Amino acid sequence: MTRDLLIRGARIIDGSGAPWFLGDVRVAQGRIAAVGAQLPTDGAQVLDADGRYLAPGFIDAHTHDDLMFLREPERLEKAIQGVTTIVVGNCSFSLYPRAAASVDALRGHFGALLGETAEAETFGDFAAYKEALEANGIALNLVSLVGHGALRIAVMGYDERAPTAAELSQMRRLLARDLAAGAAGLSLGLVYPPSAFANTAELVALAETVAEHHGVLAAHVRSYEASLIPAVDEFLDLLKRSGTAGLLSHLQAAGKPNWGGVGRAIKRLEAARADGIDVSFDMYPYPAGSSTILQLLPPTAQSGGIDALIGRLKDPVERAGLRQAVEEGDGRNGTWPSKVKLIGWNNVRIAGVELPELKRFEGKAMDAAAAEAGLEPFDFLADLVTRDQGRTTIVMFQLGEADLRAAFTHPLHMVGSDSLPRPGTRPHPRAYGTFPRVLGKLSRDEGWLGLEDAVRRMTSIAAQRFGLMDRGLVRPGLAADLVLFEPDLADLASFDSPTELASGIDRVWVAGETILADGKPTGLRPGRVLGRH
Repeated sequence: MTRDLLIRGARIIDGSGAPWFLGDVRVAQGRIAAVGAQLPTDGAQVLDADGRYLAPGFIDAHTHDDLMFLREPERLEKAIQGVTTIVVGNCSFSLYPRAAASVDALRGHFGALLGETAEAETFGDFAAYKEALEANGIALNLVSLVGHGALRIAVMGYDERAPTAAELSQMRRLLARDLAAGAAGLSLGLVYPPSAFANTAELVALAETVAEHHGVLAAHVRSYEASLIPAVDEFLDLLKRSGTAGLLSHLQAAGKPNWGGVGRAIKRLEAARADGIDVSFDMYPYPAGSSTILQLLPPTAQSGGIDALIGRLKDPVERAGLRQAVEEGDGRNGTWPSKVKLIGWNNVRIAGVELPELKRFEGKAMDAAAAEAGLEPFDFLADLVTRDQGRTTIVMFQLGEADLRAAFTHPLHMVGSDSLPRPGTRPHPRAYGTFPRVLGKLSRDEGWLGLEDAVRRMTSIAAQRFGLMDRGLVRPGLAADLVLFEPDLADLASFDSPTELASGIDRVWVAGETILADGKPTGLRPGRVLGRH
């Protein structure tokens, strides 16, 4: 029989936003049994916190760790940040649902973001994905959204059109099946084909299905550039018409001409909440974003999938039109906002490639890499997309500090790393440093928000959003997902050295079992795939 654990003399930050207090926490059978001052030992194993902070395990509200959970179930770079629960399936990307005819297209869709994905790493439904995870065991808990892109591919491929009535009905049936099996909601990626091809009627119908199952609708909206406000309004209209709860993904204003937009977007969210719409947002604590290289091309170019895109890049007429769109942001693609025109080739850095012969370009800006290859930047882009089959990821330096601060100091905000884990590449450092960065740099060093408020954004607010009602707080009866950390914790990952592990997180418990001790993994895998309560 496992002995109880008594954590003695911790500065307890309970996740509610209330001030920390000095006390003890007793853990029994995977749950918090008692919280108080000078609790009796009663045969428990005692751990002296020695004045360190004890908080609920952190919840990463926005990740793309779907594939890495299968390959690296201990998720060390997250555990060492104090994370105990991770939300996957964001921005329309998930490893399910898969139909017999959609296997290759789904692998290509997911592979554009996370690299080569095997057929065995895609799944017919949420239940099969859950079964695969639990068969191998996972150290952290996982919450999964159904990706709209995967859903659309399963029913109608990469077609740039509205679904027929029968196709829409089939999408709703597949979504309802996965929600009933425990998926937390639906994610949209309205700049990522084929999610980007959806019209209002399709989105409202799917949102209504989410509402029927009391799930959450998360959205990478259609624009974070000049059209941010119309994009936010579109999302709020979906929530109002469907009656579902919403989470606006990584709220930001991209490109210097658009800085200041986050404050205006937040006013829209506040007005919506005053009107009875249940909406909040997530964001990561860095001035750069990261995505697939396909973001540099207009969505229409991807109609039909990656092979069709490569065909267009090889056709002289199509290629000329795409060059004009990327370099000038107009032409046949109308008002599509070119990332390159907005931030410049020099602010786009290659993060990860699949082909070994292209590895030498990782970590380099697109203009510098193009010069090294002896090509003009657009021709280098086209060559990279063609040779790497669209499986290149990039980092984009595009955000303003004032907007970032506006997001991180607003009560509706929760923390999400938006991690794109690809071992052997040079990813965005947010995968390795998000949570210590918020607690250290933003809270302790720069005073953007209080420590207790920072913890609230990592715990209870995310638990509430995803229906995890037995997590996110240090309360008797709740699951013993806990993190013990030093006041001087720090994120060590940088854009030039992005895979440095964080420091200052001493111990992490999931369901009362120690998965990290003295900053080192224990090898235990007590995590679960969590559904909404």
